[in-house]
Amino acid sequence: MTVTPTALLCESLREPLGLDTRQPRLSWVLKADRRRVRQTAYELLVAATEADLTPENALWSTGRVPSRQSVYVRYEGPPLASRGRYFWRVRVWDETGGVSNWSAPSFWEMGLLNPEDWQARWVEPQQEPVTPEPSINFFAAMEVKPRTLDETRTLPEKLHACPRLRRTFEVPGLVRRARLYATAHGLYTLELNGRQVGDRELTPENTSYPQYLMYQTYDVTGQVQVGQNALGVTLADGWYAGRTSAAGDSLNFGDRLAVLFQLEIELEDGTRVTVISDENMRSSVGGPLVYSDLFIGERCDARREMPGWSAPGFDDSGWNPVTLADHGYGNLVAQYGEPVRAVQALPAVQVLTTPAGETVVDFGQVIAGRMRMTVRGPTGTEVFLQHGEVLDEHGNFFQNISWRNKDQTDVYVLRGGGEETYEPTFTFHGFRYVKVTGYPGEVRPEDFTAVVLASDLPPAGTFETSDPRLNRLQANIVWSQRGNFLSIPTDCPQRERTGWTGDIQAFAPTAVFNMGVKAFLTRWLRNVQREQLPDGQIPNFVPTTPSMADPFNAPSSAGWGDACIIVPWVLYREYADEGVLAESYPTMQRWLAYIERQAANGLPEGMTPEQLTPAERERQRYLWNTGFHFGDWLIPSIPNPVEGALATRELVATCFYAYSAGLLARVARVLGKTEDAERYAELNRRVRRAFTEEYLSADGRLKAHFQGIYVLALHLGMIPEESRPGVLGQLLGLIEANGDRLDTGFASVPFLLDVLCDHGRADVAYRLLFQTECPSWLYEVERGATTIWETWRAITPDGKVQPVSYNHYAFGCVGDWMYRRLGGLWRLEPGYRHFAVRPDFGCGLTWVRTRHETVYGTAAVFWTRKSDGLTLEVTVPAGTTATVHLPGPAGNVRLDGAPLELGEGVSGVATRDDEVQVTIGSGTYTFTATLMGPRKVDLTM
Repeated sequence: MTVTPTALLCESLREPLGLDTRQPRLSWVLKADRRRVRQTAYELLVAATEADLTPENALWSTGRVPSRQSVYVRYEGPPLASRGRYFWRVRVWDETGGVSNWSAPSFWEMGLLNPEDWQARWVEPQQEPVTPEPSINFFAAMEVKPRTLDETRTLPEKLHACPRLRRTFEVPGLVRRARLYATAHGLYTLELNGRQVGDRELTPENTSYPQYLMYQTYDVTGQVQVGQNALGVTLADGWYAGRTSAAGDSLNFGDRLAVLFQLEIELEDGTRVTVISDENMRSSVGGPLVYSDLFIGERCDARREMPGWSAPGFDDSGWNPVTLADHGYGNLVAQYGEPVRAVQALPAVQVLTTPAGETVVDFGQVIAGRMRMTVRGPTGTEVFLQHGEVLDEHGNFFQNISWRNKDQTDVYVLRGGGEETYEPTFTFHGFRYVKVTGYPGEVRPEDFTAVVLASDLPPAGTFETSDPRLNRLQANIVWSQRGNFLSIPTDCPQRERTGWTGDIQAFAPTAVFNMGVKAFLTRWLRNVQREQLPDGQIPNFVPTTPSMADPFNAPSSAGWGDACIIVPWVLYREYADEGVLAESYPTMQRWLAYIERQAANGLPEGMTPEQLTPAERERQRYLWNTGFHFGDWLIPSIPNPVEGALATRELVATCFYAYSAGLLARVARVLGKTEDAERYAELNRRVRRAFTEEYLSADGRLKAHFQGIYVLALHLGMIPEESRPGVLGQLLGLIEANGDRLDTGFASVPFLLDVLCDHGRADVAYRLLFQTECPSWLYEVERGATTIWETWRAITPDGKVQPVSYNHYAFGCVGDWMYRRLGGLWRLEPGYRHFAVRPDFGCGLTWVRTRHETVYGTAAVFWTRKSDGLTLEVTVPAGTTATVHLPGPAGNVRLDGAPLELGEGVSGVATRDDEVQVTIGSGTYTFTATLMGPRKVDLTM
């Protein structure tokens, strides 16, 4: 038998620790060394010990189940217990009737499933009084200038020290197993017997705290010792109490830091010892972290360090008692998804002396993270570390984000007496450059390292081409995703760092190709579900902070709130998990119901029902033309983005109304809700018809004459077939008048190149892709960008450097188009159960290599083009099929050097128009073909 089940996952995670899904779902990937392999049946075993993984002793055995299902097989055995570790394995039968060997065992471990499992108490340490930031609005925050270094020295008066807590406990015997469950109000780190617990960063991460606070589970079996033990906790403000979002307000969720932990120890003799956070703890604010704020930065005074503070034997008699708090356990959930970790370390590339005389360390790459510094000098020496993403037009250090409380400045005060290493703990920054002030001695590159922080997501895709500029663009896309997929999908890692819904709905199709984001985005969607307002609105960013809940007198916006429908749909298409749709379905329905009410009950400003004919009044019911919306945000030809929003909001809102109604109809069909599907499909038709009647002129011109509006109208089916040529002509005219340069914003740019290709104008799409003048993707590349910019004109053609974000993934959504049109991977069924291989061989490139990890295994395409023909290598995962599109006729195509009809693994050959379509099963294939010239790229999805 050459088929083996591998890559075992539980709830899309590898051996998760601390799961609170009571009926977890199990998945595996088939590995095979021959073609056209299919699973026809499986058998699963689940047991309480690895030794019991036999049909006779298993807790749950499925027996032989005739099925091709290899993803999301739900556990249906006896109820799972809190804390229980469960082992499992699987074997499969293939299309020949042969049975595989059992897979290697895997496991998952449950967390604390019930409130009564918690014995720990919420504990608040002694902490200094906190003064909230005065509330200012979004626009006032933009006008605040950065602090001088002298002003930075006064921050300890405004901020407060990071408290430490500790407790000791006795362990009377050898330890078999130990688990530590912990969370906090604020950020926390744990130390057990003088050693750090785990490698997670910024725990408990960023969530909708009042409704959704995650706790983490740690295996500390190797750290608990016989006899005396000590557990230490350090707390910081974090997202809970620190300065967050655009306005830089503080105390968004509370003004008191707190910790909750429960250490459960099982001894070799079966005795159980439980150590909890309670009144027996002691606390102090005397540690080295004078303050640590996510946005402002951190001040560490190494002279204040307390050696051994988290180890047994430390004298804490001078520490203070703690206070018990009654915060309850109702909002606690086990962390689902990969944690934030230090995922990479980048050495400094060079140390610059700028024209202004500044000393600046350059890491060569914009990142989200922090800097590690090695230093030697006199005690009390202050070293200031200011972070920025770009230099200004003169080559001087530039603090590109200067809003209130966006200092991004760390301060280290030397202990003295030898070599010291400093790396911040409770902050991170968006940066490439670090301005160093006060460093004793020579500033050398080897003494500085950039530490990249990100949610530790598995890589899922690679894309390479014969054009180095496109390769740099792809690298920029991935770096921006890495820098902004940090606990939640953020807009940027320096200014707002918030989960703007419009950004992720635009970028999600690209994100799922690059990284394994299923758990990450599913967790974020659970926050969306909890943050939905009673009237159905979806906040513009999630998690929402009270200070920024309504920045434009509009809690939600078209194209932003629609993320509650679009993102689950993208996840379903990528991962073939109907559960994602089912979980979000009520949220989707409430959002669309809100839109329906807004459209049906509202009229544009200055319009009254008496002014309208009955037909016009009926049409108005399906137009979302009231309230503020972001529209096609950040159109490059409109310098003021709010003006662009006002000019496009009405048509963008109605387009997304139709889009969400149509998507929800498709979701309902997948979930078997036929009546819902029919109603939403009819709503979609009525909205599209109203749009055409209200906004479309006979010559194809739309009321808002912008590239993005035509793109949305064409892509979302707003235009009747007979009117599409005229509308396309308007779009082409705008592109030509703009010098073959794009003029699209957040809402429309994801669809721009597809619209052109789908309507037979791939030539225009490629002119836009390969454009190097501003605005364009390659303009950024040629300007030295290492991430995607927030605005197309962040650095203007005359070299002026703008004070904006230089790490914003939204416009990187072109990646999705490149992976399909250039790379050739087209998902036709959810999860790539069936996919098309159809690169555009006439795109101007000589080779493209694309590889993607699907839920069924690796799908890959590598094509090369020479003057006399092309070679196409295709890999199809076991259990899936693909249709390969090649230039015809069939006689020009060979498989593995032989005629197609003799090819092993081929299940069908068809010739249509000027191409041959070859359907193949799993395996790796090499096709060769003679090229007959360029062809139209018209595949739609």
